[in-house]
Amino acid sequence: MHDYDAIWYECDLDAATTAASMKMHEIKEQYGQYSLCSIGGARTSCESAYLFQKYTRHTLGSPHVDNCARVCHSPSLKGMRTTIGEGAATNPYNDIYETEFIIVMGSNTTEAHPIVANRIVETARQNNNLAVIDVREIKLMKYAKHKAIIPHEANLLILNMMAYVIIEEELYNRSFIETRTKWFETYKEKIMNDPYANPKYFESISGYEHLAKLIPNIAREYAVKNSMIFWGLGITEHTDGSFAVMAITHLALLTGNIGKSGVGLMPLRGQNNVQGACDMGCLPYYDPDYQKPKEIGLMTPELVDAMLGGSIKSLHNMGEDIMHIHPNINKINKAMDQLELIVVQELFMTDIAQRADIVIGVKSAYEKTGVYVNAMRRLHLSQPLVQSDLPDDWEVIQMLDNKLGGSYDYKDSSEVWDEVRQTAHQRYSGASYLRLERHRKRCLQWPVYNEDTPVLHLLDFRTSDGLGVFHYHQYRERGMIAEIRNNRLEGYHLTTGRTLAHYNNAAQTLRSDALNRHYSEDILLVCSDDAADFTSKQVVLKSAFGQTAPLTVRLTDKVQPKTLFVTFHHAASKINALFGDKRDELILTAAFKSVKVEVVNL
Repeated sequence: MHDYDAIWYECDLDAATTAASMKMHEIKEQYGQYSLCSIGGARTSCESAYLFQKYTRHTLGSPHVDNCARVCHSPSLKGMRTTIGEGAATNPYNDIYETEFIIVMGSNTTEAHPIVANRIVETARQNNNLAVIDVREIKLMKYAKHKAIIPHEANLLILNMMAYVIIEEELYNRSFIETRTKWFETYKEKIMNDPYANPKYFESISGYEHLAKLIPNIAREYAVKNSMIFWGLGITEHTDGSFAVMAITHLALLTGNIGKSGVGLMPLRGQNNVQGACDMGCLPYYDPDYQKPKEIGLMTPELVDAMLGGSIKSLHNMGEDIMHIHPNINKINKAMDQLELIVVQELFMTDIAQRADIVIGVKSAYEKTGVYVNAMRRLHLSQPLVQSDLPDDWEVIQMLDNKLGGSYDYKDSSEVWDEVRQTAHQRYSGASYLRLERHRKRCLQWPVYNEDTPVLHLLDFRTSDGLGVFHYHQYRERGMIAEIRNNRLEGYHLTTGRTLAHYNNAAQTLRSDALNRHYSEDILLVCSDDAADFTSKQVVLKSAFGQTAPLTVRLTDKVQPKTLFVTFHHAASKINALFGDKRDELILTAAFKSVKVEVVNL
């Protein structure tokens, strides 16, 4: 229960939605429909995410709707759709037990995705078939046959090197390339003439020379075996994240490691329904089912700029703490100051809820019926474990729609879902509540027609002509690698990640005393070799965009010299104040995985 004061007071749901709708109408009349935007939807059900984007586009008349995929796997969606026509995991997780070789890159899987990690660890123990590629030593490397610790921002460089080795040594699958792909010859010519694609490049990178031999070994094993690749935000949260995902899909297209059991491309998505929210059209450039919308709206970073510029006046936020998980939070804070209305639907008083004009409490996933889609396209029909008199997200949206002149009249979530099945029919037409209830134990993987589809791309890719496409992009030398090459590695490069005790921005897990005692603050990991630069128990990190709160230092041999690692779970740490507008070139996902920082001892 919130402690009400001179700022906050309680009212009933009817009064809250009336006030919100009146102010939205006023803003729309005064500034026009494009002055309203909506952000969120990946933490609630598909039914609510679907209605959220529909209400934004049709009731409000604004194309500006987005969700937290903007800060995580939008590059996976972009990269995979560009090359194979579908931005989702290709295989079920149980295929881990059937595969001959696994690459995990840019994912601290045991901490961020422990259920998947359990399968990977089990098969790695039995078959010695795991390669782990990361910028620091992570727990998963304990079980790895190949452990590759790489410089910051080197993902695209290394992935292109793997493709180079596969082509140069003629380990590629000729028949697969000839029958199921196009533009290979152009791709081959570009990569074989790219000086950055030759693994010998690492012979000139001090401290990382061993990668010149290790990367080819991983590439060879991947090419000659039935292999799977798993990746996380360590791939996507860079300026070339979308291109790195394309490079990952190129490896599968080169070797035929896609379109059958025991192989595949597996982006590890974090939020409980981020796959579903994207499927539902909670993106400014996609309608439900990834159809082209009538009008393309602004992505979240563009919306923040528009708030500062005065053209966006209203924010409707549903289950996404833009004040915590997004980059450049000092800039976002200023943007929030410019808004005339902030409406938040939430479970708790998160940072963005604290800034809101109206906060509407809603049911959690454990209190309502709804469909959620996990990272391998599996649909789960959730049922309430406890009873609650709070509204579901979609019910709040329906009330707002009706008070803004709309005609939504859904009696329960099943009616919303039936509309989803019609609108997003390419993926969900056969997934009725009845079938989802009958198949609750195994669940169904979309697309669901008469049968579901555990493995994608069996005969054709989901492109217009059914062919996979090669799109080569050359690595651009920068950051830490450029500094090493020029013998001027100074200062510190920071990367961020998670710990097992907390889930994402910890809005829920911080409320568990047991979990919070286990990890009560964000800890800064520092290489033991750099101990001389850290003369106090706590330091502040600074960048051109802001600074953190004091962070406790822990010396370790798990990070490389001149690199740092910190989690971002605690909003009070202000980790995201360090990150500016550096972002993916194609899809604007923030470059959270590497920033140059100054260390200030306290």
